[in-house]
Amino acid sequence: MNKSEIENPKSEIQIEQIRPELTWRLRQRILYPAQKMQEMAMDEDNNGIHFAAFKDNVMVGVVSLFQKSDDFQFRKFAIDESVQGMGIGRQMLDYITDFAVVNGGKRIWCNARVTAIGFYLKAGFKHTGQLFSKSGFEYEILEKGI
Repeated sequence: MNKSEIENPKSEIQIEQIRPELTWRLRQRILYPAQKMQEMAMDEDNNGIHFAAFKDNVMVGVVSLFQKSDDFQFRKFAIDESVQGMGIGRQMLDYITDFAVVNGGKRIWCNARVTAIGFYLKAGFKHTGQLFSKSGFEYEILEKGI
């Protein structure tokens, strides 16, 4: 199985790979509303794989995935408020986890905002106990063996 063979079973949502700059608007609006759009670019963007979820041809979710050997970190995971609670975040998380497995991943992890930890625990992620603060937010590193 290769990257193109991963399929999304939920027909109402399409998940596609996109260019990094297409993630910036949703990143800014959902994750960092006090910052400017041009601040959304990350130096690492060109080394990542970026995905968007579309509902009725409208982008409603974004996430960026970065591989280092068999470790995959996802960052800047944002779901539009209008569709939060509809399972789109979980579909995206399952999709990138499958993508990581197909591409040799053994572990997937993230810097989870403390306010989102419950979401990740329900998806099988585990606490690492590594807590930190950045840009006014509290985080914990969460991980999952895949």
